[in-house]
Amino acid sequence: MNRKLLLPSLLLFTSSFVFAQDKVINNIVKEANENSQLEKLAHELLDVVGPRLVGTPQMKQANDWVVKKYADWGISAKNEKWGEWRGWERGVTHVDLVSPRLRTLESTQLAWSPSTNGKPVKAEAIILPENITDSIAFQKWLPTVKGKVVLISHNQISGRPDKNWEEFATKDLFEKYKKEKAAALKKFNDNLAKTGLKAKDLALALENAGAAALAINNWSQGFGVDKVFGANTKKIPTINLSVEDYGLVFRLVKFGSKPVLNIVSESKELGLVPTFNTVAEIKSKEKPNEYVMLSAHLDSWDAASGATDNGSGTILMMETMRILKKFYPNPKRTILVGHWGSEEQGLNGSRAFVEDHPEIVKNLQALFNQDNGTGRVVNLAGQGFANAEKFLTRWLAKVPDTIKNQIKTSFPGIPGAGGSDFASFVAVGAPGFSLSSTSWDYGTYTWHTNRDSYDKMVFDEIKSNAILAAIMVYMACEDPERLTTERADLPVNERTGKKPVWPEQKKAIRKGGVD
Repeated sequence: MNRKLLLPSLLLFTSSFVFAQDKVINNIVKEANENSQLEKLAHELLDVVGPRLVGTPQMKQANDWVVKKYADWGISAKNEKWGEWRGWERGVTHVDLVSPRLRTLESTQLAWSPSTNGKPVKAEAIILPENITDSIAFQKWLPTVKGKVVLISHNQISGRPDKNWEEFATKDLFEKYKKEKAAALKKFNDNLAKTGLKAKDLALALENAGAAALAINNWSQGFGVDKVFGANTKKIPTINLSVEDYGLVFRLVKFGSKPVLNIVSESKELGLVPTFNTVAEIKSKEKPNEYVMLSAHLDSWDAASGATDNGSGTILMMETMRILKKFYPNPKRTILVGHWGSEEQGLNGSRAFVEDHPEIVKNLQALFNQDNGTGRVVNLAGQGFANAEKFLTRWLAKVPDTIKNQIKTSFPGIPGAGGSDFASFVAVGAPGFSLSSTSWDYGTYTWHTNRDSYDKMVFDEIKSNAILAAIMVYMACEDPERLTTERADLPVNERTGKKPVWPEQKKAIRKGGVD
């Protein structure tokens, strides 16, 4: 072979390959910035479909909506059944204080709460005894709850966030407030412990003693924000009152005004219903049985519309797939996206997928998951894989500097044991990575709260994330090498003095919400 002819040929091939890569990447950036579909997708998912609690009709509606959107873009998608869940549908909730004065209270029925059976519950509100001596004394008190609405949460000293106190109070006053707040919470918890009952058992004990309804407040430490999860009651409704209105009713009870509440809380039990993951695919002809995956859970809690947890991740992955289909329709590896169900109850959809598809898991080049809010991606860790740095750094090199320079990498990193769906893959030694976002006060204001709505989305940041995700998928598909999954020798945890243990695979709950 003529070496003099070979070198120019190789240079020509290399330059052509680099040019082709740059063209695809430039098209990705241009499309994401100039023809974004994110706001339209967010409106259809969050405003029209709404929240997506597992087992509700809205969750199935969301599954079907995702399939249709992919079909509109020429992408193959399907709903894949992985289990069953207690079917439930939220209805109207309306709570009024009717004595000693009239006020409509800000309230939310907890998920899976029983209804008021088609008629209002009108009853006096009471609170738990504030000086319980022991479980025997509590059992003697229990019969007094019959026919009453029982308030069972800690009543906050202030509905102002700590940030607000710190900004406006004197230093001495702020320190005094923090001590009083901590002492009041400790006193409440110590008092509650004397009942001898944990939260679920307490709710059932009150229900069995004849309480008409339970009222809680799960304040998220921010203005107007509560975390709202599932009910522990089986026969009577459980409602969350805002910190302001819970405090109002609590004080009326404490100071002897005998407040009366009128509660309408409608919901429907739907029996066991099938639950699905929605999976879409851009098939490769070159390496059809090697995979690069995008990942985001589709389900949410349902006190709001589930915007940043995880509507933002859902529309990010949909937009990424749309862009890839348009400019990279013939990938060198098959591209999959998983929109998982029941992440909120323990990563059940993704765990089921890992169990059901070992042929995909063992041939996975990389999975990129996004879950923690609407912000730009700022952290990417190697999840304990010894060679993650080599590959992720190489793929990141093609990402625009304005996006790449925001990202702090950590290698080899610590394997994720939970938190979101990438951990389902890491647990079986498959390379799943978390595209971790900056906060935007996610933990306080939108994570699992009654304020997690469309208006909290920051679309310019999600656009950047779509560019990042699309380029990472593209580069992972194009890479001639497979990302090897040897586990790194993990460093000693400075806090515990021990080496981390690789997380164990946990089985999906395939039949949920039932005893």
